Amino acid sequence: MKWINKLERKFPHMAIKNLIYYIVFLNAVIFILILIDDTGSVIPLLELRPALVLQGEVWRLISYIFIPPTTSIFFVIFVLYFYYMVGTALEQEWGAFKFNLYYLIGMLGTTAGAFIAGGGTTAVYLNMSLFLAFAYLYPNFEILLFLLVPIKVKYLAWFYWFFIGYTVITAPPASKVAALVSLANFLLFFGDDIYKNFKRRQQVSSNRKKFKMFKDD
Repeated sequence: MKWINKLERKFPHMAIKNLIYYIVFLNAVIFILILIDDTGSVIPLLELRPALVLQGEVWRLISYIFIPPTTSIFFVIFVLYFYYMVGTALEQEWGAFKFNLYYLIGMLGTTAGAFIAGGGTTAVYLNMSLFLAFAYLYPNFEILLFLLVPIKVKYLAWFYWFFIGYTVITAPPASKVAALVSLANFLLFFGDDIYKNFKRRQQVSSNRKKFKMFKDD
């Protein structure tokens, strides 16, 4: 993450503090608007649709991140609280600048994916990339699944990786692209560490095999 540290030193004040608070708050506001709207026009008005962006509806480049992940009152409370908890933890770990940068890269990847695939999209994959970062940093953190079952987030992360792989294999092209680009920010932030850890484990395994061969001799 050396390049990220360089950016932070160069642009230390270019960040919105408590960014996830504003995202969650506006998700809640849009959720209320969806509930009271009889025309069903709220989500179509906010979705990221490349064709409409090119026609001048440029607000869609940002507004899609405020579309709530579900229309269920029970689940929206749970999911938005989870977003807030994850986003707050990441900002405390990284600082506002790095957290903003992580989210911005995710937005750029999502936007690029939408334009490549030509279909509409929301921020579901983008917000899940926050969860992947949280699970990587705090793999043993436990949450209550369905408010009942304690489970470590690393296991949920593995399930999500499986879901990404399944989507890439079976889903239509637009969904494949959306799933892949959602990993851009995660790989930029953690790819180098993952690679180094992989090489380190390989080296340890190799050393163990050599030691075993030497011991057997």
